[in-house]
Amino acid sequence: MALYEHVFLARQDLSQQQIDALVEQYKGVIEAGGGSVGRVENWGQKSLAYRIKKNRKAYFTLMDIDAPAAAVKEVERQMGLSEDVLRFMTVRVDAHEEGPSAMMQRRDDRGPRRDDRGPRGPRRDDRGPRRDHDRDSNKEGSE
Repeated sequence: MALYEHVFLARQDLSQQQIDALVEQYKGVIEAGGGSVGRVENWGQKSLAYRIKKNRKAYFTLMDIDAPAAAVKEVERQMGLSEDVLRFMTVRVDAHEEGPSAMMQRRDDRGPRRDDRGPRGPRRDDRGPRRDHDRDSNKEGSE
């Protein structure tokens, strides 16, 4: 069986109990297809970069799946039919990550940020003096 990471976005007007019921429903489909679901992470409600089916926010959920391709395809088919699921994405991975995903880690645990990388490069003031372009000298040279 193959390993997958599956993320889906649920409508913003659902309650947490309804989202948990969706997860349990899709877990049942995976298990009926001969697979298993490892960790399930609820990333919470987040703003979307653009509107999806008239929604500006959505609940994000990650599922680690160990299942045959047919079971994953069936889950994707059912999610495509569900009005509660806005988008989903399944990615095949070589191994599941240990510990919390990048979305669940605290910001300071993720690694260095842009300010920690050092200076950006030469600033505008450090480029040296500008050459003077005298308009009068250009007119004289063109005559």
